Amino acid sequence: MMTGAEYIESLRRLKPELHFMGQRVESVVDHPAMRPHVNSAAATYDLATNPETAELGSAVSHLTGRRINRWTHIPQDREDLVKKVKMLRAVGQVTGTCFQRCVGMDGFISTYSVTFEMDRKHGTDYHERFKRFLVETQDADLMTAGAMTDPKGDRSKRPGEQHDPDLFVRVVERRPDGVVIRGCKLHQTGAVNSHQFLVMPGQGLVESERDYAIVCAVPVDAPGVIMVFGRQVNDSRKWEGKVDQGNPTYGVVGGEAMVIFEDVFVPNARIFMNGETDFAGLLVDRFASYHRQNYGACKSGNLDVLVGATASLAEMHGVLKAGHVRDKLAEMGHLVETMYGGALACSHECTNLGCGTAFVDPLQANVSKLNVGRYYPEVTRLAQDIAGGFIATLPSEQDLESPRVGDYIRKYYQTQEDVPAEARIKLGRLVENMTGSTPIVECMHGAGSPQAQKVVIQRQLDWGARMKMARRVAKVGGKGNP
Repeated sequence: MMTGAEYIESLRRLKPELHFMGQRVESVVDHPAMRPHVNSAAATYDLATNPETAELGSAVSHLTGRRINRWTHIPQDREDLVKKVKMLRAVGQVTGTCFQRCVGMDGFISTYSVTFEMDRKHGTDYHERFKRFLVETQDADLMTAGAMTDPKGDRSKRPGEQHDPDLFVRVVERRPDGVVIRGCKLHQTGAVNSHQFLVMPGQGLVESERDYAIVCAVPVDAPGVIMVFGRQVNDSRKWEGKVDQGNPTYGVVGGEAMVIFEDVFVPNARIFMNGETDFAGLLVDRFASYHRQNYGACKSGNLDVLVGATASLAEMHGVLKAGHVRDKLAEMGHLVETMYGGALACSHECTNLGCGTAFVDPLQANVSKLNVGRYYPEVTRLAQDIAGGFIATLPSEQDLESPRVGDYIRKYYQTQEDVPAEARIKLGRLVENMTGSTPIVECMHGAGSPQAQKVVIQRQLDWGARMKMARRVAKVGGKGNP
């Protein structure tokens, strides 16, 4: 397994085509807009190799018996799923932001089980191919970006009905030795600092959409792969200094990018679905359940940091013991633990699939993610409430260092005699960073928008059984479903 430092050095050997703000980026490691996201992903490597945290961050491969990074592990039982949740919260507490490896991890887990079932039905050999690829990934300790979200175009139309067929990633040529793919994936977390992509369909498909049923692995620097790094609110602060960033080491969210596949060749050894439309929806559903499991864990870890920043500011302001502040902090803690409890619940209520993989309870996973979409914004609102209005009007780091006005800023932003103004300003910027629009949009729409969770909940709940319970208790007859 690699350490965080070794992971960072491994990125220097890659030569992807990467663009940001109209310029070609030569080194993702050295670019100030991207280095914080590199550091955040590096924390996942350090968690696995640090003896104090290795029990959470690493696992024993069921394929080789070798110790591997848990981000490349296929969970075999309830304990594996629970450790996955605890690992996510632990890294969230270290970074205070997204650490980017979850989509690839959940793509691995889902593809492992779906290829097993495809082979049983269709007589293909995708599962053995995938196992070989997975062992290579485990042994090299590679970071994989899961690539699922297509541009989608007109949402009222299916992939095959779009005015431009490339609005969903598709196969444009099949050869004896592989395929050529074309299209784009948007909002790709951790794309620019990964080693490879796992490309997956983003929705269920019908038989006529065979070209869109493609699952494959692609190196980030393969010919024809083009990445465009996305802008974030206040991102120019990353190259203006440290104080105004709020989280200068680890950044905001996951450094999402647009990933273009311009006629990219994929060899057969890296293809794990090729036209089997009847399994596309199953893959998406399984992925969604695993990924929604994560949100109650990673977001509770992030919010542990926010709660700590909020309480620290309340202490600096001399209001930590005020009744209304204590009540709001308690509510923040309650909401955070509720999110975490949902992630644990869907893990504990797991089952095992035919291939042996432990599968989270999909109902509880979707309930957990829906709670995150509701509760995360409320925790950020309470943080802003307690922190106060100064976080929205702070002078810049350059003014803080100004020989003319810097001392005035320190004088008038100081609260208590033993609390330097810089400490208050840094915590204020951290709260601003963690409660801005980017984290809230990501927690709302990452792993599927709230309506997606409601659809699954509607489908998973046994409404008839519940109605029968009520009629039995009330001693009435009748039948029906909503």
